[in-house]
Amino acid sequence: MKRSVRLRAAVACGGIFLLVGALLLVVVAVIVRQSLEPRDGLRQPQWIQAGGNHYSPWEREYYVAQQRVAQVRRVYQADAIKNVLMVGGVALLVTSGIAAGVGWRAAGWTLRPVRSMTAGARRVAESHDLSGRIDHDGPDAELKELAGVVDTILGRLARSFDGQRRFIANASHELRTPLTINRTLVDVAVRRPDATEDVKRLGESLLLVNTRHERLIDGLLALAEGERTVLDRRPFDLTDVVEHVLDLAAEEAGDREVTIHRLLDPAPTEGEPVLVERLAQNLVENAIRHNHAGGQVWVSTRQRADRVELVVANTGLPVPAYEIDSIFEPFRRLHGDRLHSERGSGLGLSIVRVVAEAHGGTVSASPREEGGLSIAVELPRAEA
Repeated sequence: MKRSVRLRAAVACGGIFLLVGALLLVVVAVIVRQSLEPRDGLRQPQWIQAGGNHYSPWEREYYVAQQRVAQVRRVYQADAIKNVLMVGGVALLVTSGIAAGVGWRAAGWTLRPVRSMTAGARRVAESHDLSGRIDHDGPDAELKELAGVVDTILGRLARSFDGQRRFIANASHELRTPLTINRTLVDVAVRRPDATEDVKRLGESLLLVNTRHERLIDGLLALAEGERTVLDRRPFDLTDVVEHVLDLAAEEAGDREVTIHRLLDPAPTEGEPVLVERLAQNLVENAIRHNHAGGQVWVSTRQRADRVELVVANTGLPVPAYEIDSIFEPFRRLHGDRLHSERGSGLGLSIVRVVAEAHGGTVSASPREEGGLSIAVELPRAEA
């Protein structure tokens, strides 16, 4: 059971009071016992009176009366110590409970500035706006210093993310422009009437290499873009996105002789539809390209509880269970498939994972006994 700081403070106050009170009670009991002990040096009476008769110290009745007095004194001594312990113990338990309650209230008062800082930090986290600040203006020097440090970190993170967004935009333009120019120049050279067969073959090879580089750059930019938390969340139906992706992939599936089975139920979610479309596209393309002629692909969407789910399963080569955890790493390919560049850049499932996490979702994979993979993506369901 996880205990809060406030509860620990209350238990500590009550426990310390109980220990100190118990020690004090033991000391009081010892003092009372010593106080009721007979004192040395007291003069014995020369005679005692019992039943109207007087007895001297050398008579037996004198001794019996003296023993009776000692017995009564011991009884009173035991009763007094017992009362001290019982009454003191009950009072100690009651006052310990009161001390725990006072500790609870005192800890709440002490932690009030911390709760204020926590609320400010939660506000910034839930708004996904790094320009927000805690702005603690209380008199607590230590907490004010801590809030200042957190605000400084938030400022640096905001500048870092802004710089990353600008870098992605600039890199997207700077990297794609030369590749577009290269593709145009090669295409023009290949289509020239005087182009020889060698030039045409070389041009086709260069176009394939150029296409691979474009795909790699697109994947890297999508990976960087997907690692950012989605700020602009719009409601949409995951089924509509998946249907669009399947329509686009139908031609490639037909060329590879792969049959796609659809089982699409409404799945309302929210986020960035373009990124979710890239997620679904990567899953479907992987299922088609890492398959065999006459293979099957099953795509389904559904909603359950507070989540919506996209599941893409395909036939293909058997996938070892120990490789499941690594297939979501960038540039990771199964079966050592690095030569088949037409199957992708090795970033497809990495993009799937970062896009799912950016939307507050999860992704998991499991090998099929007949061969191939089954990959499930869960995203938060849109509120009505």
